[in-house]
Amino acid sequence: MTYIQEFRNPTAARRLIERIHALGDGAPIRVMEFCGGHTHAIMRYGLREALAPAVELLSGPGCPVCVSASSDIDQAIELCLRPGVTVATFGDMIRVPGSRTSLQGARAQGGDVRVVYSALDALELARNLPQRQVVMLGIGFETTAPTVAAAAAQARAEGLPNWSVYSMHKLTDPAMRAILDAGEVRLDAVLGPGHVAAITGWQAWEFLPREYAVPCAVSGFEPTDILQAVLALVECCRQGTPQVLNAYGRGVTAQGNTVAQALMGRVFRVAHAAWRGIGLIPASGLALAPDYADLDARRRFDLPDVTDGPLDAEAALGCRCGEVLRGVTLPPECPLFGSACTPAHPVGPCMVSAEGACAAHYRYGRSAA
Repeated sequence: MTYIQEFRNPTAARRLIERIHALGDGAPIRVMEFCGGHTHAIMRYGLREALAPAVELLSGPGCPVCVSASSDIDQAIELCLRPGVTVATFGDMIRVPGSRTSLQGARAQGGDVRVVYSALDALELARNLPQRQVVMLGIGFETTAPTVAAAAAQARAEGLPNWSVYSMHKLTDPAMRAILDAGEVRLDAVLGPGHVAAITGWQAWEFLPREYAVPCAVSGFEPTDILQAVLALVECCRQGTPQVLNAYGRGVTAQGNTVAQALMGRVFRVAHAAWRGIGLIPASGLALAPDYADLDARRRFDLPDVTDGPLDAEAALGCRCGEVLRGVTLPPECPLFGSACTPAHPVGPCMVSAEGACAAHYRYGRSAA
C-alpha cells in the first residue's frame, strides 16, 4: 500500500466517522472549510453526507478565482484590449465574469489574452514578445503569491522592461475575520487551508481561538486528513477548549516557509482589496512594494484604484455566488444552479473555477442535492 493510499484507507475513514458521530450529542457542529481544495475533496468523497447530522460543513471564500472582484476583471479586460498589451493569466480566470463580459469575451473581441501555467511562463512570454507589454494577472492567496514575487525579482534582475504584474493577490485571515464579524452565519469551527498554512505556518490562525473563541484545525486534502481535522474540531467544541490544531504535520509547521514569507515581504506590501461577494476588505490584499513600483501594472498603465464597486453582474441575474462564498447559502439553494448555470455555461465564478463550490456540488453532489 502506497503512502497516498494510506490516506484513502476506507477502514480508517469509517472509524473516524464513527468517532465523530459518537461525539454528536447535541446541535450540529458547524465547520467552515476555507479552502476550495477542501470543498472538492469533501464533495468527491461524500464527507458532507457521511458526517451529517453531527457536523455541518460550509464552504467559504477559499477560491481565489471566485473572489476576484468584477472591477478587477474589468480592468484586466481594459488592459488586454489596449494596443500592444498582452495579458497573461491562469486558465480559470478566462471565463470569470466582469461587469459586462469576461477575458474570454474580450479575446473574441480582439484582446490579447494568453493562458500560462506559471508566472515564469509569463516572463518567457515577455522575453519572446519584446515589442509588447506583458501583464501577469497575479491571482491567489499566500500559496501562489511567492511564485509571482519570485518572477518579479527575476524580472528586476534581468532588467526586463516589458513585464509587469496586476496583483489581485489576497490574504486569507482578513476574509475569515470579515465573515465572522458580519455575523451572517454561525460558525463553531474552521478547517484551515493546508496549502496556505504551508507558507504562513499554522500559528497564523491563532487569532481565531484568541479573538473569536473559534477552534481551527489545519488539514491536508485526503479524506482521512479532513476527517482527522474534523474530529479534532468536534472534540474542541464539545470540550469548550478552542485552539489551533495542526492535522497536516507532514506539510505544515508552526512558522511556515520563512523564505517565501521574506520574498513576499520584499516584493509586496499589504493593501486594501475588493472581494467578490464580500466587498472592500481593509489590509486584505497584496500590492507591489515601493521598490517594485515600476513593475506594478496599475501604475504603469495609470489605472484607477479598485473599490468594491457596483453589484456583481451575476448577482443581478439571480446568481447567489456571493452568498455561497460567505457560507450563507449552499450552491443547490441558488435558483440558477444546474439549470441556467452549469460548468459549460456558468453564470457566476463559483461554477467556473476548478476550486469553486458550485462546480464541486455540480460535479459530485447533484444527486444528493
